[in-house]
Amino acid sequence: QVQLKESGGGSVQAGGSLRLSCEVSGYRYSSKCIAWFRQTPTKEREGVAEIYTGDGDTLYSDSVKGRFTISQDNTQNTAYLQMNDLELEDTAIYYCAVSINCRGLEERGFGRWGQGTQVTVFS
Repeated sequence: QVQLKESGGGSVQAGGSLRLSCEVSGYRYSSKCIAWFRQTPTKEREGVAEIYTGDGDTLYSDSVKGRFTISQDNTQNTAYLQMNDLELEDTAIYYCAVSINCRGLEERGFGRWGQGTQVTVFS
């Protein structure tokens, strides 16, 4: 059974940093796409960052480029999202998801999702 376990959310002052982790277990393929999405009550869920574990290729949304960094461990089963210079607008529930291929931060194809972790940025 595929499971995704997220951790690392919390509350931080604007300008601060947080690091999210997503551990994937039970996925049959070693090379995979692990992505982070976020959602607020007033916005549709949006893709934030993705990494293809086979070659380390990454993609970021314009809203986080230069501030967030996605990386992976050497098992290809854990992805990290280092979030620096956090802004109030980054407040959201962050979800990680896994798919066989990356699709440019689009949700389609991501059939397995974590439970989400809350990130709150305050002034």
